[in-house]
Amino acid sequence: MRYLRPGPGALVAAAFIGPGTIATCSMAGARFGFSLLWGLAFSIAATVILQEMAARLGVLSRMGLGEALRKHFHKVIPRLLTAILVISAIAIGNAAFEAGNIAGARMGLESLGIIPLAQGRIWVPVIGAITFVVLFSGNYRLIEKVLVSLVIIMSLTFFATALLLRPDPAGILRGMLVPSFPAGSLLTIVGLIGTTVVPYNLFLYASAVQERFREPADLPQARADISVSVVVGGLISMAIVVSAASAYFGSGQLPEGGADMARQLEPLLKSWSGWFIGTGLFAAGISSAITAPLAAAWATAGIMGWERNMRSWRFRLVWMLILLAGTGFAVTGYKPMQIILFAQAANGILLPVIVIFLLKIMNSRQIMGKHTNGWLSNLLGSLVLLTVLALSIRTLLMVAGLV
Repeated sequence: MRYLRPGPGALVAAAFIGPGTIATCSMAGARFGFSLLWGLAFSIAATVILQEMAARLGVLSRMGLGEALRKHFHKVIPRLLTAILVISAIAIGNAAFEAGNIAGARMGLESLGIIPLAQGRIWVPVIGAITFVVLFSGNYRLIEKVLVSLVIIMSLTFFATALLLRPDPAGILRGMLVPSFPAGSLLTIVGLIGTTVVPYNLFLYASAVQERFREPADLPQARADISVSVVVGGLISMAIVVSAASAYFGSGQLPEGGADMARQLEPLLKSWSGWFIGTGLFAAGISSAITAPLAAAWATAGIMGWERNMRSWRFRLVWMLILLAGTGFAVTGYKPMQIILFAQAANGILLPVIVIFLLKIMNSRQIMGKHTNGWLSNLLGSLVLLTVLALSIRTLLMVAGLV
């Protein structure tokens, strides 16, 4: 039964099932039906592969990814350059994510009818304050319990929505197993991968896993914890694609916010449509709003050589800055969906860099001793890296108008 007890893997699931995931998966289903489900299947496998390495790093070396990078790059110049690159990337990426998370929670409240659309921005600081209180507690167990609860709420919400829409099982299976690239789908595929294989989650889990699993003998439990959590999170993402495809595909309409998603579900879910979408969006926004600043603080503390103490003033200062930046951006005049899509673009650029660092650490005998990657882990990790690197380069070239 110990394997079934929710653990730090819930943080990873809560982190990647954010408003960005909901927005991207909704767009994927609305525009391309079930045909891009294979992209999510790849993303789930890639996340399990990379997070298994993060679990091994945390449990066996007792270091987070930031700490391991600091120890590996022991010379002053390489260490300084690595610290600047990682901190800059994490700060920019997580601040963008945080803005999208808070904006998504706001969309959820609007869909629930709790706040009028005209007053949405007024509630952004309130959402930020809720996040602040949970993080300031410095109580890892409390944070974990909050996130487990939110993941359960998201799971029930989106699975129930998908089942009520009665999708075609054969179409779902075909979409998962047969890769296809419909015209204009590349950016959406990159988005689906980027919302699942979240780079800051590698810092998050390598640090968080140490709070629960303390001995090498605990490694199988850590692997089970992260594998189950990622698969559950991936299934939630697939449920969102299935729901959007069932409600939108072929209609010529696309969702531009929570209210649009709810309206399209009204023929089947009646007056409950707003509650289903709103609850899912709010839970996704709050859960990811907690994990993004936390991951940034763990990454920064590790690479700077600070004490990994959630109640230390330096640790708190990092997550406060990320939370402040995200809240400030979310309260601007930008539409929530615009903020969310910007965050996904930042994520796509950051991901290959962090995967390279992870593979470097996992092959370092100085860090991992006899537990370095075997040939299979390196092969699978390299395939993931080459795939996300090719997609990221292709995306950048498209944005630049060069292809």
